[in-house]
Amino acid sequence: MKRVAVLGSTGSIGVSTLDVLARHPDRYMVTALAACSNRLALLDQCVRYRPAVAVLQEPEAARLLALDLRAADCPTAVACGVDALSAVAASPEVDVVMAAIVGAAGLPSTLAAARAGKHVLVANKESLVMAGALLVDAARRGGAVLVPIDSEHNAIFQCMPPSLLTGQAPRGVRRILLTASGGPFLRVTREQMADVTPDQACAHPRWRMGRKISVDSATLMNKGLELIEACVLFGMEPSRVSVVVHPQSIVHSMVEYVDGSILAQLGNPDMRTPIAHASVGRSGSAPV
Repeated sequence: MKRVAVLGSTGSIGVSTLDVLARHPDRYMVTALAACSNRLALLDQCVRYRPAVAVLQEPEAARLLALDLRAADCPTAVACGVDALSAVAASPEVDVVMAAIVGAAGLPSTLAAARAGKHVLVANKESLVMAGALLVDAARRGGAVLVPIDSEHNAIFQCMPPSLLTGQAPRGVRRILLTASGGPFLRVTREQMADVTPDQACAHPRWRMGRKISVDSATLMNKGLELIEACVLFGMEPSRVSVVVHPQSIVHSMVEYVDGSILAQLGNPDMRTPIAHASVGRSGSAPV
């Protein structure tokens, strides 16, 4: 039984993670949940999954959550703040950490999980973009396993040789082919772009995501971050990572080997697939 902490549990990745865990109650136990300020959503999750602890960033929201849980006769303890989040990530009562807190706010807890030798499911790409060398070094020193959750990077991970070491270029690999859907504005002209709205930017044709990452996807900013993430995770120079526009989002990414062969991971655009794969892992998965 793996004990799982879901950091960012009320976001889209967190919700998908809990869905995967709920389908396998014989394999996984939710031991901790964390969110920024969405108290009501976190309350519902605590009542359903009954973790040992829940963390909110805002003190007043945490105080109210504790009262709500008491009224619901739910035994979950409530903690608050960045330090509490890092303590949960490094807790000896946790085996697997889903690092799904958006932005720089997710870095301290992701580093804490790596230093504590956890099986870290890295959905917080900002940690790798901002501090990739630090995170990889922390994982190596702590004996942690880093498994990417982004659909593209998880696809690359699945296509890499079993001897893969995080942050080191694998032998025999020529380049990475990182796919991009093109987003909602793929066929939109420059003139039409002047009148687009935030709602249009968030209407991704293939994926259902939060508003920030949807906008980043529409502008292709997210793909730039993903290129950096690929270079950090797989130890590749930028010149060896190519971005290929693939609107159907069936091929999630490809790896080309020096003998000319190409391995690709294909599947429906559903984040539960990489989450399920990363939760189980594989023999020799991304040792550091």
